[in-house]
Amino acid sequence: MAIHKVVSNAQEACEGIESGMTLMLGGFGLCGIPENSIAHLVKMGVKDLTCISNNAGVDDFGLGLLLQGKQIKKMISSYVGENDEFERQMLSGELEVDLIPQGSLAERCRAGGAGIPAFFTPAGYGTEVGEGKEVRVFNGKPHILEHALTADYAIVRAWKGDTAGNLIFKATARNFNPVMAMAGKITIAEVEELVPIGELDPNEIHTPGIFVQRIFQGKSYEKRIEQRTVKPRS
Repeated sequence: MAIHKVVSNAQEACEGIESGMTLMLGGFGLCGIPENSIAHLVKMGVKDLTCISNNAGVDDFGLGLLLQGKQIKKMISSYVGENDEFERQMLSGELEVDLIPQGSLAERCRAGGAGIPAFFTPAGYGTEVGEGKEVRVFNGKPHILEHALTADYAIVRAWKGDTAGNLIFKATARNFNPVMAMAGKITIAEVEELVPIGELDPNEIHTPGIFVQRIFQGKSYEKRIEQRTVKPRS
């Protein structure tokens, strides 16, 4: 018998998320972020969250909304340059921040989903990133030890998904979403289009449904562009 994974909305999908938990949130910039789920986390009012995400959104969108409400205790991320409130909280000591090279962040998430506890990488050696970490030399090059990342909940957004939880990501949204989907104890997937089992080409599926526990069709995606650049009129 197939496990029932479809829930009606973000409210039902986010049941069980509590203050103090660790969350992974997919996306790259504002592309592929789970907009509906983030908006509901704001309404839930959960606090002291540790959020693992490539970036922290902008001041009034994405994870920036959780930062506005002082709901995030710690950010584990790679790029945070578009959020003034993030900068203010970090410099004032209100927010704990662990900045990680982007490739290392992606691999730490992937390792968590693959059951690999740690790995060595040359990225970050000789910088603040490598301070206090074990160093080994491979092929004459020093590498630092990085530990895998996992989360209580991984929240991702896909272009299409079926009722079994199989997911297809589109373009740039196929960034941190697939690796994070594997690394959550419970994975929530919000999708732009939810279809019956059998409608997705198995050869095109990026995340198998075995990694997804809850799935719902999102609504009213804004799909905001972080920085819009247009050519001046001649």
